[in-house]
Amino acid sequence: MLNASARELVMAHGWNSTAYQILNPGIDHWFSRDTPGVVGYTRRSKVMLVAGAPICASAAMPGVAAEFEGFARSQGCRVCYVCAESRLHRLFNGSRGHSIVALGAQPAWQPENWPRLIAARNSLRAQINRARNRGVTIETIPAEHGRDDPGITAVLDEWLGGRALAPLHFLVEANALGGIAADRVLLAARRAERTVAFLIASPIAARNGYLIEQIARSASAPNGTTEMLIDAAMRRFAHEGRDFVTLGLVALAVSARAEIRGNPLWIRLLMRFARAHANRLYNFQGLERFRTRMMPSRWEPIYAISNEPRFSIRTLCAIGEAFSHMPPWRTIGLGAIRAIRQECHRFIPAVRPI
Repeated sequence: MLNASARELVMAHGWNSTAYQILNPGIDHWFSRDTPGVVGYTRRSKVMLVAGAPICASAAMPGVAAEFEGFARSQGCRVCYVCAESRLHRLFNGSRGHSIVALGAQPAWQPENWPRLIAARNSLRAQINRARNRGVTIETIPAEHGRDDPGITAVLDEWLGGRALAPLHFLVEANALGGIAADRVLLAARRAERTVAFLIASPIAARNGYLIEQIARSASAPNGTTEMLIDAAMRRFAHEGRDFVTLGLVALAVSARAEIRGNPLWIRLLMRFARAHANRLYNFQGLERFRTRMMPSRWEPIYAISNEPRFSIRTLCAIGEAFSHMPPWRTIGLGAIRAIRQECHRFIPAVRPI
């Protein structure tokens, strides 16, 4: 399998929740010379930002990581593994040449428990029934057809247009169906023969699971549509005998507070400021509340791991630029301007004379 493609390696060894996302647009691939393994990364300035972790057999992880870091050094770069999970944390925890920062946590479910969970939660059942009673149905679409589906495209455009921040990239690529889609699951919520929302899930092959990578909805989607999509996905995965499902990282999650306490003081202060004042640009608290309402089995901490003794501001800025494709200060400024415009559009009709 030494000459395997990135997709073949992802489907054989992808354990990190972000594994399949290395096949998204804009991700470069590096292949190990000696071991079946691939690293998905993007370069910003002098930092190579890895999408999660090297994708290889667990026993090969130390060697593949060391080989990739050697490649980065030959290019004059350091390495930061973004959205790393417990495997990579165990590998580098205690390393004097690496620094670890907790970013937040991801909720996790065992799909076989989902029907019992729904049966015990009146509020979730009520939301799902609300959408069903308004005529919402769920349909499976071949994921490779989704990029050309006008209903999916219209919902995505509307959803992106209503967000305070411009579309993000790297591990939150809005155009997820623009890359390899063959192994993804695409569910569309329809009402009166019109698509009002959709869900994309990507395989985590080595954990026999899925990452629910994207959920987008239009303003016309009835309340409970999102819950109905998640319910349909969970029941499908339970029927298939899957072992693991996550909705991905919640940045600054309270569930990761113990790990966040170990971050450098300057990063903890930045996180505290972001949670208190940046919620208008990125709804940290609302996202966590929604996912907590779904009663996950557990929350798993998510990290950024850099091969430098102390995590630097330059590395943090490189992470921000990878997601936004522009310097972080500009992203914040443009997001603030966009948020002000949205508030003005809401306020002006309210004061218009009758």
